[in-house]
Amino acid sequence: MKLKIGLPKGSLQESTFRLFRRAGFQVTLGSSRSLYPKFDDPEIEAILIRAQEMAPYVAKGVLDVGLTGLDWIRETGAKVHEVAELNYAKGGLGAVRWVLAVPEDSRVRRAEDLAGKRVATELVRVSRDFFRRRGVRVDLEFSWGSTEAKPPTLADAIVELTETGSSLRANNLRIVETVLESRTKLIANPASWGSARKRRKIETINLLLQAALAAEDKVGLKMNLPRAKLAAVRRILPAMHTPTVATLADEGWIAIEVIIDERVVRHIIPELRRAGASGIVEYPLNKVVL
Repeated sequence: MKLKIGLPKGSLQESTFRLFRRAGFQVTLGSSRSLYPKFDDPEIEAILIRAQEMAPYVAKGVLDVGLTGLDWIRETGAKVHEVAELNYAKGGLGAVRWVLAVPEDSRVRRAEDLAGKRVATELVRVSRDFFRRRGVRVDLEFSWGSTEAKPPTLADAIVELTETGSSLRANNLRIVETVLESRTKLIANPASWGSARKRRKIETINLLLQAALAAEDKVGLKMNLPRAKLAAVRRILPAMHTPTVATLADEGWIAIEVIIDERVVRHIIPELRRAGASGIVEYPLNKVVL
């Protein structure tokens, strides 16, 4: 059995490769121009295509499974099975937004203020639905790129993708509203999902990817301490679950181990030390299966 998987080419490519590697797959490209990544799994056959095109190819069965954004599933209207949400983007964890933006000095403060105006976007179908729900008639046109450069000469407003808003600010644009929040989705062809063998493989891939994402901002922490100090140390630790406690050879001493958010470690290590912990070790994680 070969599972044909589509990986997003472009802005998500490197973060997707990094995610699969953290999940335990070796993914390599023969050259920077190659569109066929090689997996160290003989059951996986991969191809790089644009996220915008992914859902239709999965829907038609050209691909069994693919990774693309909710935005492009909605935009294409492709009939696919949404296996899971993968909470990552180009810049790291989190969502991206399609926003309605206008020049800084524009009088537009809400979507209704654009009635009869020109709006440029690559996300035409989703944008049309947005304005229809708001009861606003606009002249909506497809943008082939460089959308931020179009206001005010070529368009009165744009609907554009952003993670941080920095590109919009650099082009003197102001966000008016969020049109759609999008996260990466693992999608499957309905017939492939209906195949027991392929479904099991897709579920395995999803499990490993989710485990890699769960570990992204977490670390392991272990330490030794006198048993009498356990209650005090447990009050400090924001553990995912009850910490693992093991008895040491030295009488009266124990070792505990937890998984915690990396951002809190620097704050709690001094507290743990003052509470009686010693031999404190922080270590990175590749996968956390919840």
